[in-house]
Amino acid sequence: MPTKFDSIIVGAGQAGPSLAGRLTQSGRKVAMIERKLFGGTCVNTGCIPTKTLVASAYVAHKARTANEYGVIAKDVSIDMKAVMKRKDEVSGKSRTGVEGWLRGMENCIVYHEHARFESAHEIRVGDELISADEIFLNIGGRAIVPDFPGVDTVPFLTNVGILELETLPKHLIIVGGSYIGLEFAQIFRRFGSEVTVVEKGPRLAFHEDEDVSTTIKQFLEAEGIRFRLNAECIRLEKSGSDVAVAVTCDEDSAASVGSHILLAVGRRPNTDDLGLEHAGVEVDEHGYIKVDDQLRTNVPGIWAMGDCNGKGAFTHTSYNDFEIVAANLLDNDPRRVSDRITAYALYTDPPLGRCGMTEKQVRESGKKALIGTRPMTKVGRAVEKGETAGFMKILVDEETKQILGASILGTGGDEAVHCILDTMYARAPYTTQQRAVHIHPTVSELIPTVLGDLKPLEETGK
Repeated sequence: MPTKFDSIIVGAGQAGPSLAGRLTQSGRKVAMIERKLFGGTCVNTGCIPTKTLVASAYVAHKARTANEYGVIAKDVSIDMKAVMKRKDEVSGKSRTGVEGWLRGMENCIVYHEHARFESAHEIRVGDELISADEIFLNIGGRAIVPDFPGVDTVPFLTNVGILELETLPKHLIIVGGSYIGLEFAQIFRRFGSEVTVVEKGPRLAFHEDEDVSTTIKQFLEAEGIRFRLNAECIRLEKSGSDVAVAVTCDEDSAASVGSHILLAVGRRPNTDDLGLEHAGVEVDEHGYIKVDDQLRTNVPGIWAMGDCNGKGAFTHTSYNDFEIVAANLLDNDPRRVSDRITAYALYTDPPLGRCGMTEKQVRESGKKALIGTRPMTKVGRAVEKGETAGFMKILVDEETKQILGASILGTGGDEAVHCILDTMYARAPYTTQQRAVHIHPTVSELIPTVLGDLKPLEETGK
């Protein structure tokens, strides 16, 4: 006979532990299953360790450019072991905090084992069979390893392996010019590596507007990062003691030879070894678990949260998944995924803060819209900091006066964008934000200025 619980949670990422807390508080007996590292991607191989490295890289960059500020800094060098030790300490503290919280949680039993369904409400965990009427999947995702020729014969790194390096790559070749690849490109260039980014598409961060992609490329190229776009027929090769990425490119078909290769071409859900077929849980063609607007699967009593459901690939959307499930299940509060506004950041320096629709999406929607822009060279706070790369762009519905979306690519953009995001959630007209009095000197103070200088979108060209 299986051990009976009220609820089983598989995966201790962002959504799982918080849900365990709410469920145990409601009087439920909960089983929490985690097969590897507590805290999930964000804590161990995502946001926390990578942004810790971003911080170290930023300090190195500022030290090297200190003379621009009238500060003399000599002999700047990188101690990779110390950099990684700091990263491990920050990440480790979060991981042990999550695990300690769960193990000390009343009415919660923690299993550090692999989970596999045997039926819709029975899960084999290690040598034990457990069951529950409520099962919540928070199983996350992992890096895609594409079937490039040579991938099985040439050593390469993913976002996990690159966080374990203790020596600086002489020349890091990154395959993939999107968010993960771009962040690592700038980090390691600022640490002192030569960096080449190989991107199959015609531009970087392809989901962003073209002006955003172009500006990102410009400021990264200014730091010495090389880009190879329109890279078709990518293959990995050995080149003596080095490794190489060979491509067919519009401009140059020569192979890029380096010391290390990082594959950063996307992520996939961890749904292939959970035995979902034994539970009857449906997945889509990419392996993501199909869910409704309240994160219920097709099987009654089974929910899916976080990266595995394809509804968002961010820590904040995973945590919001927990909030949606808890609100519906425990609070009689009918929250929905469709109420969520798209919002995220790219943590290059300067960062990109994004919310709502892109300009391209607004144009394709056919909405009558207004647009306001401002270069960061005209933002006092950016000038004072000596960080003037980028621009602000805000789009507004001409008829309803609702803000449709924004891109703030510039210093503080990842924080300032929340002024716009919160106005969107409040469903307030843009004039509310336009008439707000913001603090000087800040980046946010220019948002009302941008909104006071809107122009019809159709007059700004395609």
